[in-house]
Amino acid sequence: MINNRSSTLFSFLLLFLLHCACTPSQEKGKLQVVTSITPLAYFAERIGGDAVSVSVMVPPGGNPHSYEPTPKQMAALGDASLFVKAGSGVEFELDWMPRFLSLNPGMRVCDASEGVRLMPMPQNGDAHEHHDQEAHHHEGNDPHYWMSPLNGVIMASTIRNALILADPSHKVAYEANTVKLVSELQQLHREIEGRLAPVKNRRFLVFHPAWGYYASAFGLEQIAAEEEGKTLTPRQLGQVIEKARSSGIRVIFVSPQFSTVQAEAIARDIGGVVGTVDPLSRDYQQNLRNATGALIEAMQ
Repeated sequence: MINNRSSTLFSFLLLFLLHCACTPSQEKGKLQVVTSITPLAYFAERIGGDAVSVSVMVPPGGNPHSYEPTPKQMAALGDASLFVKAGSGVEFELDWMPRFLSLNPGMRVCDASEGVRLMPMPQNGDAHEHHDQEAHHHEGNDPHYWMSPLNGVIMASTIRNALILADPSHKVAYEANTVKLVSELQQLHREIEGRLAPVKNRRFLVFHPAWGYYASAFGLEQIAAEEEGKTLTPRQLGQVIEKARSSGIRVIFVSPQFSTVQAEAIARDIGGVVGTVDPLSRDYQQNLRNATGALIEAMQ
């Protein structure tokens, strides 16, 4: 008897074969690139320019901890020459990459975290994340490394190299686009650093711990309510509320991919409000600018 998972995989394989047999590739002549999450699509598009066509597996609003690709997305992988993954322990990739490669064994895979020093995921009670000199790409590390613009500089070089390997004919363009993007990211880091310099209260409260690399890059302290996607126990909820009150915090930030129920309960108990900052926005640079403005206002 075929179980649900086997039946689903069979359906994916059937759609994949039909796609390869009957459907011409989109934007023929361009390098077909797939990324797991939207921030990586931003980098692939900026570096690839007109030579690439980029699609994303986890759509805007999708939760990379639990998202399952559609049969249409699985079928579209047949045209992909390059897959750009976060490579830092995102559950979506851990669950699905083996199946992606079984559908398209010839597809190159770029690990965008290559060269980035990953940090350990904070445990409840740890207000501030620190760099771990020995951190590697395994469970227990914070996967959200792209939230630091200087990590973005490393990512840009890694993705550039992958694009050149997949499509040497556009090497000059990929290199020129990378130089421009790196300059912008370095300027973005300086800009955010300057905006945050006058802020005295350096602590902010988030429900999902996605802003540790940002905090580390700019000398801030991320207080994270949630740990590893788990619902808070009443005791943990009380600890977060107590820490927020003692720190004079009146805003708890949530990611739009997650439920706000417990965050709203925390906000009520501290006499505060819920704000939104998105670690998965496709407009990478503007998103970090917007988030900086929201954090500065909350930390006043």
